[in-house]
Amino acid sequence: MLTKINVSLESRSYPIYIGDGILTDSKLILTAIHSNQVVIVTDSNVANFHLKAVKQHFSKNECHTFILSPGEESKNFVELERLLSFMLENNINRNATLIALGGGVVGDLAGFAAASYQRGISYVQMPTTLLAQVDSSVGGKTAINLPLGKNMVGAFYQPQAVFIDTSTLKTLPNREFNSGMAEVVKYGLINDADFLDWIGANVLNILAQNGDTLNYLIQRSCENKAKIVSADEQERGIRATLNLGHTFGHAIETALGYGKWLHGEAVAAGIMMALFMSWKLGFLHKGQIKEIKLLLTQFSLPTEAPQQITPEQFIALMSKDKKNIDGSIRLVLLKNFGDAFVTNDYLKEILLETVENHAY
Repeated sequence: MLTKINVSLESRSYPIYIGDGILTDSKLILTAIHSNQVVIVTDSNVANFHLKAVKQHFSKNECHTFILSPGEESKNFVELERLLSFMLENNINRNATLIALGGGVVGDLAGFAAASYQRGISYVQMPTTLLAQVDSSVGGKTAINLPLGKNMVGAFYQPQAVFIDTSTLKTLPNREFNSGMAEVVKYGLINDADFLDWIGANVLNILAQNGDTLNYLIQRSCENKAKIVSADEQERGIRATLNLGHTFGHAIETALGYGKWLHGEAVAAGIMMALFMSWKLGFLHKGQIKEIKLLLTQFSLPTEAPQQITPEQFIALMSKDKKNIDGSIRLVLLKNFGDAFVTNDYLKEILLETVENHAY
């Protein structure tokens, strides 16, 4: 069954297609390719499983392949320059289409390259990890990391289309799959409490990667994100709530060194910190924190920050977050499940207690 979701952005609207095996559907894939030149960006792990199937669609095109080393460590200026230089060396013109085949690292870097090369070329997302399928491939956020901060250099740049082939999850290590569940749980927490209840009731089917369950999980996650992105493309308001747990999580990733913890693992710990702080501010009750801690634990996700990160490190790294205004750390917190808000109106002592605490 093929599901189509539309991201409504007036002249830049685009479809998200979800289905089992759709990366082998030439007729569908070629609806988003309007150029003779195609550049497929992927990593060495994904290439082993999926590159051949995707390349076969472009036998009549001038098709080039660029392969990254897998992992967050590749999302940097060096690899961005290498990709841009590769495109120029191969005389890729501004009518070309770039295809991001892989997880969030590939999608973020390739999308930023597309936004930057000759002031912008078309690109298509083909996410192969759960995290990329439910989150990073949708919405047009592209970026690379700096040593002092994650996703600090990038652009809002929307793809032509997103093709989510659920069969690619069969090649995904369990740790990577579980990492994606942090973003899924996030949607339930910020604006879809009914979805959160559904996740809790379907843990075993999710872990077993039941086909119908996965299709619904991905579809509802994408619907949630598409709705928010359509309302606030440039993150001037409600879109910032999609960063629940991310200000804490990005600090964890940066402090440990990119790639030590997967993005979803850091976000899971960050979500627990945000819930703890929401409780300290009088919004949530302790039972709600325990409920989410149990849920994240069922997906083998961490529920507390690494103890080697000092409170001073946390505060220093969080102070560089993109949501901050005039030096004030803005956080996404919850009034209740399904009701998120962004604020810098809190006692600094509560933030300090949150980053010092390791038992949420």
